[in-house]
Amino acid sequence: MLGILSFIGFTLIVAVVSWTATRNTNEQTSDGYFLGGRSLTAGVIAGSLLLTNLSTEQIVGLNGSAFSEGILVMAWETLAAIAMVVTAVFLLPRYLKSGLITIPQFLAERFDVSTKTLTSVLFLSGYAIVLLPTILYSGSLAISGMFNIPGLLGVSKEVALWICVWSIGIIGSIYAVFGGLKAVAVSDSINAIGLLIGGLLIPIFGLVFIGGGSMFEGFAILQDKIPSHFNSVGGSAASVPFATIFTGMMLVQLFYWGTNQQIIQRALGAKNLQEGQKGLLLGAFIKILGPIIVVLPGIIAYYMSIQGTMEVGAPDEAYGQLVRKILPKEFIGFFAAVLFGAILSSFNSVLNSSVTLFGIDIYKEHLNPNAEEKVVVKYGKTFGVILAVAAMFIAPFLSSLESIFTYLQQVNGVYSIPILTIIFVGFVTKKVPAIAAKIGLLTGSVLYIISEFVLRPSFVNDALENAKALGVNTTDALNLAKAEAYPNFLHVMAILFVVNTAIMLFIGKFKPKAVPYEQKESKQVDITPWKHTKPVGIFICIIVILIYIYFS
Repeated sequence: MLGILSFIGFTLIVAVVSWTATRNTNEQTSDGYFLGGRSLTAGVIAGSLLLTNLSTEQIVGLNGSAFSEGILVMAWETLAAIAMVVTAVFLLPRYLKSGLITIPQFLAERFDVSTKTLTSVLFLSGYAIVLLPTILYSGSLAISGMFNIPGLLGVSKEVALWICVWSIGIIGSIYAVFGGLKAVAVSDSINAIGLLIGGLLIPIFGLVFIGGGSMFEGFAILQDKIPSHFNSVGGSAASVPFATIFTGMMLVQLFYWGTNQQIIQRALGAKNLQEGQKGLLLGAFIKILGPIIVVLPGIIAYYMSIQGTMEVGAPDEAYGQLVRKILPKEFIGFFAAVLFGAILSSFNSVLNSSVTLFGIDIYKEHLNPNAEEKVVVKYGKTFGVILAVAAMFIAPFLSSLESIFTYLQQVNGVYSIPILTIIFVGFVTKKVPAIAAKIGLLTGSVLYIISEFVLRPSFVNDALENAKALGVNTTDALNLAKAEAYPNFLHVMAILFVVNTAIMLFIGKFKPKAVPYEQKESKQVDITPWKHTKPVGIFICIIVILIYIYFS
């Protein structure tokens, strides 16, 4: 009961503070609603960025992967710091120079309006079919398990899942649809502090448990007893082979932190370039600590399971089991509250970005070009409600998936790499025409779908059948045969990025734009850069490299 009361109390405090903050700004214009009036400061941006990214699909999914594979999966978190530095130094100045509200707006300037619309539709499709349902599903699993909702309400696991999905979805929709970006950003900042504290408590208590009262002794025991789980270099059968760090992994990170509307919208809401750059770099520095929250607990759970002090049914259950095992009961309610905040944060940010994309890039651009600002906001909110309801219906059906984290990363490639390709070509060239961007979007999506959902299953099935026919029956040997049957999906992303870029450049050479593109300055935002951006960025990149050297 104490845990439930502390959970409700902390959640209500965050809601009241964030909602009150929005009343101090004009939320009824498109700029005020979608960007918080371009008033976000570095601290708010950093906190919002981190909590938007750090949700249950990362906390539960990555700790589950760390349980199985060890520290090598930290690549999903640690390398994000480099991508955020690149965004702060190279991308954000260009975005703010044009006064962008959405990333597709840049594509309208660089190519044409139809390219922008196609990109917005791709974003919205990915958000509706993949991201929103995944966030709701993984978050509902965590909350249901932590509070034992089936036992508490006397219902089945399936019914409990539906109840949690709709509860989270409704609360998140109220934040995002009716509060706007500032409500989301302020609540994110508050929750980020709580999540960092609560997230750090889990590995601390775990290490103290293993070390017999000493955190440092616990870490030493882990490194001594399971050294294989502290090797950052993954082999060919790993989910993140080391070579992918230099290919598709960095492309995924650049897309996510530099072009994904869900994430970059925070930086676009900065009151000036300096605040935006400081926010991104602060977020990058804190992001380096991410593996402590999303990787180390999984390793601790693995050690405790092989020692027989804790039972783990499946890797994705490792985090929840660890929390229940080592966290004092008086802290469970607080931790559940900040975890709930993380779930809401990711859901809110995706939904708010969807509302922005629809309102600005589709409704205002094509359905009602003469619409007043309040009308754009109204129909954007309506679309957000429809999208949220659709996601709430889809989410429970994801229970049939083997790995929610792998599903999310693989399916995202359908739209992430094509969009990143056309943005990259748009920035580095001046004469590649709009038709090249449209072809790049089409070929990128279609080729990736064929690769991952047609060719891969066929090659993998053939390889496994051949291996079994030769008498191979061990799990490790079969996994190796499976991995070597077809390139890792991150390598596939890199290959298609190069292919799509080549196609666009080829078209640009033989059918260039009549008038070369020149970026115009909107003067909506002060774009004076922060003088320490590059030195701080280099320092962060060096830290990341040193971490990999230490754990190699």
